Amino acid sequence: MARFPGVDYISFDSLLSEQELLVRQTARRFVDEQVLPVVREAYNSGTFPSRLVAELGGLGFLGANLEGYGCAGMNNIEYGLIMQELERGDSGLRSFASVQGALVMYPIHTYGSDEQKEYWLPRLQSGQAIGCFGLTEPDFGSNPAGMRTTAEKRGTQWLLNGEKTWITNGSIADVAVVWARTSDGVRGFLVERGTPGYSTSDIHGKLSMRASVTSSLHFSGCAIPESNQLPCAKGLKAALGCLSQARFGIGWGALGAAMDCYETARSYTLARRQFDERPVASHQLVQEKLAWMITEISKGQLLAYHAAKLKDSGKIDPSHISMLKRNNVSVALECARLSRDLLGANGIMDEYPIMRHMCNLESVKTYEGTDHIHTLVIGERVTGIPAYR
Repeated sequence: MARFPGVDYISFDSLLSEQELLVRQTARRFVDEQVLPVVREAYNSGTFPSRLVAELGGLGFLGANLEGYGCAGMNNIEYGLIMQELERGDSGLRSFASVQGALVMYPIHTYGSDEQKEYWLPRLQSGQAIGCFGLTEPDFGSNPAGMRTTAEKRGTQWLLNGEKTWITNGSIADVAVVWARTSDGVRGFLVERGTPGYSTSDIHGKLSMRASVTSSLHFSGCAIPESNQLPCAKGLKAALGCLSQARFGIGWGALGAAMDCYETARSYTLARRQFDERPVASHQLVQEKLAWMITEISKGQLLAYHAAKLKDSGKIDPSHISMLKRNNVSVALECARLSRDLLGANGIMDEYPIMRHMCNLESVKTYEGTDHIHTLVIGERVTGIPAYR
């Protein structure tokens, strides 16, 4: 299988340190050698390539930007480059890593007790345990404040009742980070697989994110001990803080899908000959599409790089992450559509990755804050007026 040559029109690599380049090269090699040979079949069969989990852990890619407990302690540029390469392989694999690191390990690391951290983080980092994040409900996606899942204190236990849905990793997770309404506001809890009153069911019939496990979580009189409450996870703001971590990774990851589509189209149009045996790439309309794609990818790289610098310096705002996620996912989706157009009928074939990326990106545009919600976050930032209702 051919090695991915990379996409760097503006000498973006000159901004990266030797260590950052090494991290990206390691992730790139992993995707080329381990992911691409299996991902087409995984997508077609609707199965998650679970054997890759241990590999991700062994490379330090799970919770890569966290400190301690076996985590790699990478900076956010390195973390972003990992997400970029994983999504170049498939959005489902990047989603797994995002959920594991940003939505499960991060809340335990940030809001958990010492005992919770010491027990779960090494297991999650290595891939020995898998986690999921339970916030979205059947009736409340963009408005998590309306959640109906409740947790009621009963002596030394909490009783959970309710349902979460569209949960990545749900049925394969050893532990779920679950957000529920209590008499003291929204709180976070760790619910372990096998707890009585806790069950999962997979969502079938997906035409997107097929190489990813998507589930519903059900709680009926689910009793968990007081020690499973995240002691510092108080209020909906704590849950939204986790989403900011994941959205940052999505902003980088979408570039990987865009790069794969662009490079597929560029290579194809150079090799494909029509009209007096001229390369399709010699035509003006084709070059206009390639020029648009490489320009927008390059702008997206700079946005992602600056956001990572802001994050490392502690100066990033959730509205910055909204711009990153909204812009780069939109660019990636348009790159997929333009690339499909440039490949003609071949663009719909699974021999090429374009339709798989396109279908996946339709979900990426929606989850962890829809394009519209991030538009309103940016709008509130520039006007001071919330327009969500």
